[in-house]
Amino acid sequence: MTEAPPVVGEEGAASPPERGKVPTRILEFFFFPLVMVAVGVGVFVLFGLITTEGKRPRDYVSLIRSGDSNRRWQAAFELSKVIGSGKDARAADPRLVGDMVSLFKDAEGDDPRVRRFLALALGRLGDSQAVPTLLEYVKGVRRGEGNDPETHVYAVWALGAIGDQSAVPELVALAGHDDPGLRKTAVHALGAFRSADATAALQTSLGDAVGDVRWNAAAALAHRGDLSAVPVLEEMLDRERLGRGSEGMTPDQTEEILLQAVAGAALLHDPRLDERLTALVRDDPSLKVRAAARRGLERRSVSP
Repeated sequence: MTEAPPVVGEEGAASPPERGKVPTRILEFFFFPLVMVAVGVGVFVLFGLITTEGKRPRDYVSLIRSGDSNRRWQAAFELSKVIGSGKDARAADPRLVGDMVSLFKDAEGDDPRVRRFLALALGRLGDSQAVPTLLEYVKGVRRGEGNDPETHVYAVWALGAIGDQSAVPELVALAGHDDPGLRKTAVHALGAFRSADATAALQTSLGDAVGDVRWNAAAALAHRGDLSAVPVLEEMLDRERLGRGSEGMTPDQTEEILLQAVAGAALLHDPRLDERLTALVRDDPSLKVRAAARRGLERRSVSP
């Protein structure tokens, strides 16, 4: 479970997270919706229609504005990829964020992939100028507007990646949404914030009926040193329990959850986690999991 930046692991920061750095750090540690992986991989099948060599973000903005339907969504994808390469596109083009926000607003009724990848690009830019528009879109989703769940996921992720505190109330509300995909993404996004409201929502999400939601909440809380995450981390560190409670999970996904749980457990000092890590070192069939559990114990100076 992972993607477009993905899967378990990013720390938040006190006050608003530092722009441009929080998404990278956070997305190394959280379970992120698989939908972003599937869409991203599918794009490459159609390559060749847009030549990427030498193109700048502004060129893709122009293509989104004037190209045909197929070229617009591909240009939006390429824009998100160029921005994700690490260069600060805002410095070279101060009007870029504003133009991208306008394109996002105007894309209603267009191929949903246009908005999807624009949201991804805006999140990667990390500019709070995009927050009011993303919030307006997400509030509409909560009211039952819009019919593209994948775009909803991207927009919610972008709010967490940007890290502007004004997004917290809406993300907290979405953490209680009926749609488990939205809950999972909102909890993922809340991991970027250290406010009391964000922490309280994460703690509530530890009791969610959906495993991905609980796991994201536990990962975020572990990175805050919050011991309320311990029971869910215990669940995540139990391979047999994961197998019983997560029908359809692949062996690779199970291993990823175990590895991320080990990373979170290594940050908390609790004898229950020591027991679980020791059991993994001794019995887990995966060499990667055993090695990670051993490192986790060594980090805490506990002998397996």
